[in-house]
Amino acid sequence: MKLINIKRKTQLEQRHTREMGVLTTNVTYIKKMLFNLIPVATLYKYRETYYGEIKDCEECVLAK
Repeated sequence: MKLINIKRKTQLEQRHTREMGVLTTNVTYIKKMLFNLIPVATLYKYRETYYGEIKDCEECVLAK
């Protein structure tokens, strides 16, 4: 059994951008897991745009 694993999980989230307003998109999180149960750190998160491009989530903020 491995001590540290890496998991990828996709969630549907609402994001807010200046150009488009509220945007509902799939956000993929890549996390480092301890014993495959406890999340230790988020390594990277990205989203897919309306046109199919992959972008980093730093460009938009969570909608309230």
